[in-house]
Amino acid sequence: MVIQILALLLIVLGAFFFVAGTIGLLRFPDTLCRLHALTKADGLGLGLTCLGIALLAGSAGEVSRIVLIWFFVAVSSAVCGHLIARHVRRSARASTEGS
Repeated sequence: MVIQILALLLIVLGAFFFVAGTIGLLRFPDTLCRLHALTKADGLGLGLTCLGIALLAGSAGEVSRIVLIWFFVAVSSAVCGHLIARHVRRSARASTEGS
């Protein structure tokens, strides 16, 4: 019973961070601020959600799959964030050089 309540608390807290990241995406003024808010909040939200789900998992195999999912999403999020930031930076540099 205590583990289920803790798992529910972690999942709800993870959902809160997902919502906070989405609000940051919608409210911040430029791309880099939006990207920062989204990647940081979603990374924490995913970690908390995966931890909560892992507490409810029935076997070590399920936990290992959850950890793999978390790992691949975290890596792809970091790579995508880096690529978007690099594109924004190059676009800004190209627009100032053309003037």
